[in-house]
Amino acid sequence: MSPDPARVPAPPPAPERPRRPRTFRPHGFRSRLSRPRPPWPRTLRARTTVAAALTMVLALTAGGGWLYLTLRGNLLDNAGARTELAARKIITFPAASPAHPVPLPEPAGGVDAVLVLDAHGHPVASTAPAPAARAARLADFRPAAGSDSAVRVFSADQVLTSHDSVVAVVRSPSAAGGHYVYALTMLNDVADAGRALAVTLLAGGPLVVLLTGLIAWSVTGAALRPVEAIRAELAAVTAHRLGRRVPAPGGQDEITRLARTVNDTLERLERSVTRQRQFVADASHELRNPIAAARAELELALLRRPDPETTASLRQTLHSTLRLERIAADLLLLARLDAQRPPPAHLVDLSLLAAEEIARRRSARVPLRLDGDDPVPVRGDRGQLERLLANLLDNAERFADSEVQVTTGTDPADGTAVLRVADDGAGIRPEAAEQVFERFTRLEADRNRGSGGTGLGLAIAREIAQAHGGTLRVAPSPRGALLELRLPPAGS
Repeated sequence: MSPDPARVPAPPPAPERPRRPRTFRPHGFRSRLSRPRPPWPRTLRARTTVAAALTMVLALTAGGGWLYLTLRGNLLDNAGARTELAARKIITFPAASPAHPVPLPEPAGGVDAVLVLDAHGHPVASTAPAPAARAARLADFRPAAGSDSAVRVFSADQVLTSHDSVVAVVRSPSAAGGHYVYALTMLNDVADAGRALAVTLLAGGPLVVLLTGLIAWSVTGAALRPVEAIRAELAAVTAHRLGRRVPAPGGQDEITRLARTVNDTLERLERSVTRQRQFVADASHELRNPIAAARAELELALLRRPDPETTASLRQTLHSTLRLERIAADLLLLARLDAQRPPPAHLVDLSLLAAEEIARRRSARVPLRLDGDDPVPVRGDRGQLERLLANLLDNAERFADSEVQVTTGTDPADGTAVLRVADDGAGIRPEAAEQVFERFTRLEADRNRGSGGTGLGLAIAREIAQAHGGTLRVAPSPRGALLELRLPPAGS
């Protein structure tokens, strides 16, 4: 047996460290570091979908703005041309005085009003009654020097209309100093077109964004489905299941090349691990015969009763040979366990197995007590389970102060078979709870070869537990160490 030195007394409390002086930090430094980041999708599929939707939102916003400005510019140009043409059509009108403005016929072409002012800004003709108020607001709008016309957009308040309007003014020279013809067209069509465009974007934009997100979600999911299959298969690859390969989709795209590269890597890894395991198994197997022969020769030499000095040397050499024999046997067993050959599914009673092992240890250093008379059936290899229990008991005996308690039973929650081995020794530090199951691990307090083991006992025990579909761990205990074995029930 290969007991593991896995116990270390609790270290003394560390001396209190002096407080560090508080360092100066600029205002807002801590708040910037501790400020929570905005939520962002974790998966590539979700990020791609959000990015596509945001891109479509930006495209619709930019496209809608450009379309609105282009449409408005075209409508304004058309309205300005029509309005200026209406003003030029009535550039000549009957003579009149400002006291009696001449009524003009309604203009055609969608123009709403025409107003004629003299050089002093007084109305002399109009299509609407009482033109004085509008004339007062338009009198300052005149063509620039060197030009006979001008076009400008006025707000509704400036020209006393219900909508913004485009106003065209044309200068008509005459003997009396000239007059100015103003034509006005309300921009109803521009407002209606902008409103229709806004309604279209607000109503259809979310649908387009939603459709874009759904398409991106579907396309990305289809593209990443082989990647997810590769990831799931890689997650199933373990040290004992290196023969698995990831699915390679058809085609010559990047995912197919990735799958082929992963399979090539797994194949090289499997060959390397197989050669390593085979070497360990062969070396351990080949060492057994010469070690056994050396042990026999040493025992025969001790039977001849040599002088005391030779006897001491022979006994020390025999002790080292026995230790080497145990190491070779443990390595051979680990190599077989690494090969992951499924153990035979024989029915084994854990309670009976523990009672038999305790009965064989009547001369143990400390008493071994068994708690649990009910049968606890499991399926597995009886020899391997005996080796597991023996390693746990060897480990507990070496560090117990007064006794070792073995408990067997069944977890009522799920029917799992449970075996616990507890001692009242120094215990195992929480930070070493997983370290003790590593191969050739011996903690600092137990590195002497006189009492220390090979560091393989608990590693072998865990390998056997995992080969049977169970677990072995260090469980919390108020005193000493508690190792808990859980195996599937016999009916599973």
